[in-house]
Amino acid sequence: MTATAAPGTAPLAAGEVLTRYLSTQATELLRGLRDLPAQETGAEASAATLAGAVHDAAFRIADTLGSFGPLLDAEWAERLEGELYWLGTTVLREHVYAARRDRLVAALRRLSGEEEADPAAGGTDLRDGVAEAVGTGRAGGAVPGARSRDGAAGYASAAPAATASLSGSAGSRAGASAAARPAPGGPAGAPRAVGAARAGALLERRLGLARSRAHSEALDALTSARYHALADAVALLVSDAPLTGAARRSAAALPEYHDELCRVLAAAVAALPLARAGRPYNAAALARGLAAPRAPAADDRDDAPWRHVHALVRRARHTAEILAACPPGTVPVRPAGPPLPAAGAALDRDREAVEAAAAAASAAATPRIAPATAYALGVLHADQRHQVEAARFTFGSLWPTRGEQE
Repeated sequence: MTATAAPGTAPLAAGEVLTRYLSTQATELLRGLRDLPAQETGAEASAATLAGAVHDAAFRIADTLGSFGPLLDAEWAERLEGELYWLGTTVLREHVYAARRDRLVAALRRLSGEEEADPAAGGTDLRDGVAEAVGTGRAGGAVPGARSRDGAAGYASAAPAATASLSGSAGSRAGASAAARPAPGGPAGAPRAVGAARAGALLERRLGLARSRAHSEALDALTSARYHALADAVALLVSDAPLTGAARRSAAALPEYHDELCRVLAAAVAALPLARAGRPYNAAALARGLAAPRAPAADDRDDAPWRHVHALVRRARHTAEILAACPPGTVPVRPAGPPLPAAGAALDRDREAVEAAAAAASAAATPRIAPATAYALGVLHADQRHQVEAARFTFGSLWPTRGEQE
C-alpha cells in the first residue's frame, strides 16, 4: 500500500523524518551525559538507570546511522557509529558487572539451598569464605585460561554432576533447583555450603575488581579528547545532520531500509539451531557442553550467531521506531511482523545468562581453588546455561516459522 500526504501539505522527505528522530535522540544523549557525573556519588540504582539511558540513546543513534546510511554522509556516519557504540558500552560496563555479580551470588544461594538466608538466624553468608578463598592472596591471582590440577579435577567432576542434578526433573527449573540442593542436615550439606560460600567470595572479588576497572575506564573516557570530539559530533545531529541527495526522496522510501534489514535478520534467524532449543531448560542441549569443560573458542562458536541475531533484532526494533514516529499517511502501512520488543527481551536474557556462565567458568579456572569451590562453580555454570536455553526457547516460540511467515 502506498502512503499519501495529507491534503494541502507538502510530502515529507526521508531526510526530514530522519533528522527529527536523530535530533530527539541526540538531545536525550547529551542531557544524560551532562547529568552522568552528578550520579557518581549518588545511589547505585540512579546511576545505573542514567547510564542505561545514555547507552540506549547512543545505540539508537548508532543503529539509525548504520541502517539509513545512504541518507547521510557515509564516512562521517560510519565513524560516528563506531564511536557511539564505544561510548554506550563504556558508560554501562561497570553496572553490567555489578548486576552480573548480584545475579551469580543470588543463583549460588538458590542452588545451595540457602536462598536469601538471614545471617542472624544462623544462615551461612556467601562472604564467609573470603578469608580462606581470597584473603591470603593465594587464590587471588585469577588468570583466565589457567587451571591447577585441583581446579581442573574439581570442575571436570562438577560438570557431569551438574548436568545430572539439573536435568533430573524433565527440564523443569524447579526440579533442577531441588535436585542441585542438598538435603537439610545431609552429609553433603556442609561441604556444599562451604563451596558455595567460597565460590561467592571468589566471584565477588573478581567481578568487583572488574567493576572498579570499568568505573575508572568510564571516568577516563568522559574526560578524554575522544569523548569531547564525539559530543561535538552528536551536537551536530541536533541542528544540522549531514544529509545526502538521497535524503530528498519521499519518506515513503524509508520502509525499504527496514525491509532490507528484516531480510538480513530473517536469514540470520534461519541459520540458528532453534531445533536444539525445543523446550525450556533443555538439559539434552547442554549434554555436549557440560560433559567436559569447553574452551572459550567453542563457546564463542556456539553463541556468536545468537549475538549477531541479537544485534540485528535491536537494530530492526530501532528502525521500526522511526517508521512508527512518522505522521499518519507518511509511510505505507507495514504488515505485522515478529514481536521485536519481546524477541529482543528474550535475547537480552540470553546474553546476560551467556556472560554469567562465562564468568562462572572463568572463576573455575582460577589456580589452586578447592574442589568444593570448583564444584559449586560447575553447578552455577550449568544453571546459567540452562537459563540460556530457556531464553532461546522463548525466542523460538516468539519467532514465526518459515511456513507461518509465508
